[in-house]
Amino acid sequence: MNADPAIRIAMLPRDTNSQGTIFGGVILSYLDMAGAIEAHRHTGMVRFVTVAMREVIFHAPVFVGDVVSFYAETLKVGTTSITVRVLVEAARYGERGQRVRVTEAEVIDVAVDEKDKKVGIATSRE
Repeated sequence: MNADPAIRIAMLPRDTNSQGTIFGGVILSYLDMAGAIEAHRHTGMVRFVTVAMREVIFHAPVFVGDVVSFYAETLKVGTTSITVRVLVEAARYGERGQRVRVTEAEVIDVAVDEKDKKVGIATSRE
């Protein structure tokens, strides 16, 4: 797992549901973005589309003010696709030093050209 998160963001009131916790869909959108960032970081390629998310697990709620980090690592590179594992951790607002794993998933992206046609993944840049 990369020591630096692909994304780090503070959760705001606009991201909450009627129960006062952050919508799962908000977390999913950032999870998707973190997967794409890792795919680009790993391959150097610019265009990817998400084709699947595997086993999204929500372990704990996220609250307004939490700073949420999305850590990503490449699991597998295929001919046209890349599988990225994303772990999501929240630093609880007002509770210095408390970090909680809140979500995890695998994101599968496919490399595409400017016409959204599949293209081969040339080389990885490890």
